[in-house]
Amino acid sequence: MQGDFATRAEILSRTSLVIKNTTRMDTATYRCEVAAPSDTKTIDEINIQLTVQVKPMTPRCTVPKAVPVGKTASLHCHENEGYPKSTYSWYRNSEPLSPDTKSNAKFQNSSYTLNPTTGTLVFHAVHKGDTGRYSCIATNDAGFAKCEEQEMEVYDLNIGGIIGGVLVVLAVLVLITLGICCAYRRGYFANSKESGESYKTPAKPDGVNYIRTDDEVTNDLHLTSLCLGEEEGGQSTTSFFRAYRLS
Repeated sequence: MQGDFATRAEILSRTSLVIKNTTRMDTATYRCEVAAPSDTKTIDEINIQLTVQVKPMTPRCTVPKAVPVGKTASLHCHENEGYPKSTYSWYRNSEPLSPDTKSNAKFQNSSYTLNPTTGTLVFHAVHKGDTGRYSCIATNDAGFAKCEEQEMEVYDLNIGGIIGGVLVVLAVLVLITLGICCAYRRGYFANSKESGESYKTPAKPDGVNYIRTDDEVTNDLHLTSLCLGEEEGGQSTTSFFRAYRLS
């Protein structure tokens, strides 16, 4: 014997093969050859098909927690360790769901499709009666395994609440739009930048200390140059002016 069989298999009494710690990989066709030199037929052989069965592991179940009335709900159950491949059955509140809804009066009002090969349970339009605890069992020739129960709730869709929420959102949008329009009309969004041609120095308000700017100082100097240095008949004259502060 070679390979892995050198440590896991042995021949007993020259006619028996014992394989220890069998796995799915040991599934195969084995050939036994018999040699009898003193017989009329000196050699013969026989083929033996060995199938190693593996019990399913705990399946992985997926159940939606809450579904609105009339909607589709999909439940899934699967495991890939068992050999031969497992088949699946679903239970609601510990009662088996029949693949044919008409065969059980308890499920005649339900509209679902159960696939035992893939483990998929699909409700085409759930109703309140579909609420319950769901579990799945994976089965093959070596045994079975079950997943834990999971609750699925079927609730009524609050149409009034949805409509009310939509109306509130629309009302808020209308108010925001009206506010923006009013702000534009009152000039809150007007361009506050003034061009150099249209800008005018604001008047000096009474009772307020006025700070002279560089532009005003320049204007004063220009005014002074007009008042000083005038020529009259070849003689320079000087004009004086006074500035009064009005209170």
